[in-house]
Amino acid sequence: MFELSYDLSGIDTKQFYGVQNQHYNFIKSSFPTLKITGRDQFIFAMGNQETLDILQKKLDDIVKFISENHTISLKDIENVLKIKDEFEKQLVFDQDIIVKGVNGKIIKAKTTNLKKLVRETEKKDMVFAIGPAGTGKTYTSVALAARALRDKEVKRIILTRPAVEAGESLGFLPGDLKEKLDPYLQPLYDALRDMIPHEKLEGFIEKKVIEVAPLAFMRGRTLDEAFVILDEAQNTTHSQMKMFLTRMGMNAKFIITGDPSQVDLPMKQKSGLKEAMRILSDVNEIGFVYLTEEDVVRHPVVKKIIQAYNTEEKQKE
Repeated sequence: MFELSYDLSGIDTKQFYGVQNQHYNFIKSSFPTLKITGRDQFIFAMGNQETLDILQKKLDDIVKFISENHTISLKDIENVLKIKDEFEKQLVFDQDIIVKGVNGKIIKAKTTNLKKLVRETEKKDMVFAIGPAGTGKTYTSVALAARALRDKEVKRIILTRPAVEAGESLGFLPGDLKEKLDPYLQPLYDALRDMIPHEKLEGFIEKKVIEVAPLAFMRGRTLDEAFVILDEAQNTTHSQMKMFLTRMGMNAKFIITGDPSQVDLPMKQKSGLKEAMRILSDVNEIGFVYLTEEDVVRHPVVKKIIQAYNTEEKQKE
């Protein structure tokens, strides 16, 4: 049995321990074979020497993170503990802000894979962001679009979704076409409202600088100098996906987001997203970023829900 005594002096120990010791308890649960105790600025641990060495390196990383950023979240703690190599370490420690939103809200990629999405979008003009609900893929994409518009890299933002949700039919919804479509596009409006002040956003929408529209409205267009996001792409058909991808014009950025496990198309209809992932996988100019339940940035229980459903589906297979 070996021992480790680790000194936290030099950082804010409240940040290390977290609210109601959340951070400290998560660290303890991540090393179940060690006996870990915390006392003020000291962390004591007993157990296997190899595991103690790993713990010490992770504590070094957490202390470094707090020293550089003066704060740390539970998600940051998770990310630090998952670091496997220097590339991942660089991504975790890179706290670059994507954009400052309404009321000074700081919007940045919260997980390693979301940071990969940011990097991939900076390098490539078309990127697929694939992953389950709650991983922040749409929100991060909208933030990237808002930044590109702010920096005059593009002249407009176009956000689109296929109007197919959970087997519902537009024809049975009340109101005119806009009123029928708005519920499907609401998550995109919500993200925009976090990033652009209300009056400015309304002006952008009125002048078509920002356009939120169903996928069918993209047909026949060439989208030049635009940052275009196709959300919920798993609900596109083969022809819809091909139509959308070929709308790409000069100086344009395309992000396609979707969750292949949540297809709402009729049973016999193939998902255009699943086909595109297979057909385009070898095109070097197109980026693919895959997110998992580990990237969930909603309530912690969402991660457990996704894990439970994944386990159930694997058992059925």
